[in-house]
Amino acid sequence: MQVNELGLKNREQWESKGYSLPKFDRAAVTEKTMENPFWVHFGAGNIFRAFQANVVQNLLNEGVLDRGLVVAEGFDYEIIEKMNRPHDGYNILVTLKANGSVEKTVVGSVVESLTVDSGNDTDFNRLREIFKKDSLQMASFTITEKGYALKAADGTYFPFIQADIDNGPEKAGSAMAVVCALLNERYKAGKAPLAVVSMDNCSHNGEKLQNSILTMAKEWLAKGFVEEGFIEYLSDENQVSFPWSMIDKITPRPADSVCAELQKAGVEDIAPVITSKRTYIAPFVNAEEPQYLVIEDKFPNGRPALEKAGVYMTDRDTVNKVERMKVCTCLNPLHTALAVYGCLLGYDLIADEMKNETLVKLVNRIGYVEGLPVVTDPGILSPKAFIDEVLNVRIPNPFMPDTPQRIATDTSQKLAIRFGETIKAYQADDSLNLDDLNAIPLVFAGWLRYLMAVDDKGNAFELSADPLLDTVCPYVKDFKLGEVPSKEELASKLHGLLSNASIFGVDLCEIGMCDKVLTAFAEMLEGPGAVASTLEKHLA
Repeated sequence: MQVNELGLKNREQWESKGYSLPKFDRAAVTEKTMENPFWVHFGAGNIFRAFQANVVQNLLNEGVLDRGLVVAEGFDYEIIEKMNRPHDGYNILVTLKANGSVEKTVVGSVVESLTVDSGNDTDFNRLREIFKKDSLQMASFTITEKGYALKAADGTYFPFIQADIDNGPEKAGSAMAVVCALLNERYKAGKAPLAVVSMDNCSHNGEKLQNSILTMAKEWLAKGFVEEGFIEYLSDENQVSFPWSMIDKITPRPADSVCAELQKAGVEDIAPVITSKRTYIAPFVNAEEPQYLVIEDKFPNGRPALEKAGVYMTDRDTVNKVERMKVCTCLNPLHTALAVYGCLLGYDLIADEMKNETLVKLVNRIGYVEGLPVVTDPGILSPKAFIDEVLNVRIPNPFMPDTPQRIATDTSQKLAIRFGETIKAYQADDSLNLDDLNAIPLVFAGWLRYLMAVDDKGNAFELSADPLLDTVCPYVKDFKLGEVPSKEELASKLHGLLSNASIFGVDLCEIGMCDKVLTAFAEMLEGPGAVASTLEKHLA
């Protein structure tokens, strides 16, 4: 059983083993797509394979669409060369349900795969052709937040961005320069409208994308590479829109256990590939069942009926509210709390943490008790129902191979939005009392203890990647397990960190939360097992 056009001709063999196959005429869909593409997506990674590609598959199966997806990959060409093309664009979506059942779907909605390489004439000319087509309604992105960044921390352009500015559209290399160059092709070909849609998991993603594209275009204008009219085209939302969106679906790297099951069932050449850029990719993608995609309904050239596949089409304000609900209250704070304590308590699977009664108490308190009173209610989704699903279905799912170590990545960048916003909301509401926040200070104390890189048994462990480790770790370098400094010494050594509003969202010392944080941190230093006992004590 091969995952390609030839191997899938024997439908009975696949279906007898429980696979759902495409229910549309793929050859006809491919032909129509090649002639009149309507959706090109940048970023051929796991989230796209599990989510957007399957949305289009469902609409094709139902006869709502008659054309498929074009996918373009600019960061890691090997995904296209070693995965998409050898498998004719097919991919197996393995949905790992919380009840232990597995749903296997062969996704065939991707009918054309391209590298985004201005040095590859064949692929790049095809992208130019696609962007000139009046039929194109949407260009979307899952390229991570880093893909939109143009400048370093000091405000200067990254060298590769400066090179793109200097070299102009013909030699564009970075994602934003390439997309800007392709939009310029569309402008010169007749100014057909287009929606340019970030579907990356970051706040105000449409704004980030718009700012980057416009910045590049204005730099090119200053150097004479583009016309003034191009800036006007990009700035008119009736011609080029940049809708905001919120996406939520966990798609961990391909799991060995899933690969083994597929191989056992007779699927050949299914092993994951690790590319030279450290991308883990396979002819299958494993993912959880729950998923949310909320998009601002601003498509100047029309759009597919995405709502028929469960996508929420709404206004910008609602998208923003859903994002705040998820990031500030209902999902991300719970994940971060479990990540920090999971590393300290020796867990290597997030789901296993939900077997620990104390950790369950912690995340229940963060979500229901401390978060819900100030949650942003988007109207289209119930915040309480969302937390219920997170805590009862999503996080406890034992079949999802997600780790606290992965989620602990970049924690210093997450605390302000995931917890600081709740603190600010308490400050702004006279009916609420900051002193009622007990779980959030425990997370901060746990993070300090985590930065020591010593677990609750006294064993060293490796901290997850974080751009501020060199800045924050020195604050705790002198602390040792089994040696508890005085409260005064703790306050003196940690004041500079705890008062850093850019990390916590607020100055913890100024608002009077330092004492709770320092008390819990001191208790966690008492010796092996002190992290667990401190949690039990404060959550009793």
